[in-house]
Amino acid sequence: MRSASSALILILTAMLPAAVSVYAQVQSSGKMYCWKNKSGKTECGDKVPYEDQDAAIKELNKQGVVTGQTEAQTPEERKAREAAEEKRLAEAQSKEEQRRKDKALLDTFSNEQEIDLKRNRDIQLIEANIDTLQGNLTNMAERQNDARTRADQYAKDKRPVPPAIQDELDRISAETAQTNKQILQMRSDIMSINKNYDDLKKRFIELTAPVTAAPKKDSSR
Repeated sequence: MRSASSALILILTAMLPAAVSVYAQVQSSGKMYCWKNKSGKTECGDKVPYEDQDAAIKELNKQGVVTGQTEAQTPEERKAREAAEEKRLAEAQSKEEQRRKDKALLDTFSNEQEIDLKRNRDIQLIEANIDTLQGNLTNMAERQNDARTRADQYAKDKRPVPPAIQDELDRISAETAQTNKQILQMRSDIMSINKNYDDLKKRFIELTAPVTAAPKKDSSR
């Protein structure tokens, strides 16, 4: 009685000569695929090349038995299949990313209060920076008023304003605009931080909520 491996060799030799060279791959992977390439020649292997994936494909097991078959596909069908596969991979990647985020969330916080404490620390740091910038604005306003007073005096005396004073006014004006822009960005950052922590807290509650067992059906009825 021949072994299953010997039987596979005989089957492939008789029916699919091109498959003999990939016998070792079948032994290791457990599966083999056979198809006709663009030239009409039958090929076999543990993978179907990309350019031949729209051909009719047979799947064989170690015993040489056909366990599955896909019909030849049109270019439109192939595009639809590729689009579906891309969607599946994107969804799988998204689920894996969410799993990593959930793990990091549970590893970082043990209760909701810790999330609120971290939120407050982050916001307080930004608010401290805003206070510093507000102090800088006050200083800039004082310098600007002083420069304008000097410039007005020159104008009152009907003399041209020295370039140094005008340059100082322009520089203070630019610094003031930039500082106000930074403050607006930081206030926007605070809003984003609050939203992010709200989302984290909501997800934490979902992950740590006790699982409620489904009510058992009354078997006496």
